[in-house]
Amino acid sequence: MSIIYKMMKNNLVYLSATELIEKIKNREISVTELIKEHINHINENEGKIQAWAYFDEDIAIKQAQEIDYKLSNNIKVGNLYGIPIGVKDIFNTLEMPNEMGSEIWKGYTPGNDARVIFNIRQEDAIIPGKTVTAEFAVHAENKTLNPHNPKYSPGTSSSGSAAAVASYMVPLALGTQTGGSVIRPSSYNGIYGMKPSFGLIPRTGMLKTTDTLDTVGFFARTVKDLRLMLDNTRVKGWDYPFVNEYLEDNSRQNKNSWKVAFVKTHVWSNAKDYVKNAISEFAKTISKDKNIELKEVDLTNELKEVHDVHTLIYDKTLSYYFNKEYSEHINNLSHILREIISRGNKITLEQYKEALEKQKIVSLKMDEFFKDYDIILVNSTSAEAPLKGLLEDKDTCLIWTFCGLPAINLPVFKSPNNMPFGAQIVARRYNDYLLLNFAEYLRKNNYIKDGTYPGLDL
Repeated sequence: MSIIYKMMKNNLVYLSATELIEKIKNREISVTELIKEHINHINENEGKIQAWAYFDEDIAIKQAQEIDYKLSNNIKVGNLYGIPIGVKDIFNTLEMPNEMGSEIWKGYTPGNDARVIFNIRQEDAIIPGKTVTAEFAVHAENKTLNPHNPKYSPGTSSSGSAAAVASYMVPLALGTQTGGSVIRPSSYNGIYGMKPSFGLIPRTGMLKTTDTLDTVGFFARTVKDLRLMLDNTRVKGWDYPFVNEYLEDNSRQNKNSWKVAFVKTHVWSNAKDYVKNAISEFAKTISKDKNIELKEVDLTNELKEVHDVHTLIYDKTLSYYFNKEYSEHINNLSHILREIISRGNKITLEQYKEALEKQKIVSLKMDEFFKDYDIILVNSTSAEAPLKGLLEDKDTCLIWTFCGLPAINLPVFKSPNNMPFGAQIVARRYNDYLLLNFAEYLRKNNYIKDGTYPGLDL
């Protein structure tokens, strides 16, 4: 173990959520001590990263003291034991603003918690603030900087959450994905990101943009922390029959060997050569594992319409939700959002219904595909993060969102510019724990490593 690694492990901000929970359980540290160290780290680095739309250290310390009181008096504490979690600024939070990246909602306080926020509070998570999002979680770039190099974008919609985790401000953060807004920022920031199966995490009390695409996800620096978040945010019980049946089915979620499809699609040509080489070499490496049977599969024809159909659904629903409500504030919207609304207004109801039917058909085809495979392996993004102000190339992220499939970014690569980018693994809908188990298998066998992408000096 290197001296630098030992020093990092002695600083609480560098530990994972699961490691911190063990220390709290064993009374090695107090929750208040943990929170104060994170607050100090945030205060030292926020000027360089600008990950927070709102931050309240007094609220965080008060919450920490309340949990320490429970621990001192043997009162039951929830599964999250005072771990600080960043929350993308599109979720309602009781005592904090929910401004959704828009000047129109500046200072708006909803006075209640979104369902997922309520759930993690019940498990004694601490919410120190709201992380920066793009305007209404769409595409307009925001103030957040990439922790690895401020000249590069951290992604758009969930950038604040990803950057906060990558820069050790919090071990966990909530985000959302309608196209690629969990996988893409996690790739650009060199951390793990998970977009669960569509509908697995409740969306009550958060910004809605598209009914059939919006998915709550999360960011972490270890695979175990992704599992911790899924366990404590997902819906459970017989009120959710498909979720209950499939996620609790051990035969569906556990494997001793893995059938992996290394997939190329119609956007493979968009990927830079260094991305193609990296993911191809990664596929070749894991294919030598005796428990992994890997086959290269071309899904170009099956998925070639997805980006166009996704855009149609996206534009139409955004125009529906924003056109009427924001007609008096149209000039306060970014030109990007105004263009989307304009395009969406031209889409007929019949075209929208046809697009939804295509979404259903493609999703069913992908469900059939997973009867022959356990995992899809594909690149997360087409390149490293773009420079600030430049657009991202099309990648595969929105394909799996479109189909409602769970996906995880694995932070395994670096570009010629020493910037991170990831590999992406995808599983059948509701096989979220199978996906986590495969990621854990890769980690245990040293194909991937926990922690923020190496080289970040904070």
